[in-house]
Amino acid sequence: MRFDLPTPDPETQPFWDGARAGQLMIKRCRACAEHHFYPRPFCPSCWSEDVEWVEASGDATLYTWSVVHVNDLPPFPERVPYVAAVVDLAEGPRMMTNVVDCDPDDLEVGMSLQATFHPTSDAVTIVQFRPAATVSAR
Repeated sequence: MRFDLPTPDPETQPFWDGARAGQLMIKRCRACAEHHFYPRPFCPSCWSEDVEWVEASGDATLYTWSVVHVNDLPPFPERVPYVAAVVDLAEGPRMMTNVVDCDPDDLEVGMSLQATFHPTSDAVTIVQFRPAATVSAR
């Protein structure tokens, strides 16, 4: 079944390139040193345009989640149930994602997570998170 994948653009291409290489890339402001995610050409804290891409640690904690049992939009019907989540990256920003390799009944607010990378095509690798205890070397 065909479905639309994210379309990298010049502003987000470093994020997608990093994910394909097994790196979680986020933006950091050179003026105030705040990290931010989603990628944008300015700092949402101080409005400086002096921002750079940096590799994040991939460490996160679970902020909130929902277990999705019904989703009729492709490609999700064959993936349910899945965990849609918001995580707090160690560097500060929050990120929407999926939690994988974990029984939803075992999820807890504040649990330690680690980024994992799921190739969905030659061009797009999706960043997901799994419990830190289950992470093996990348």
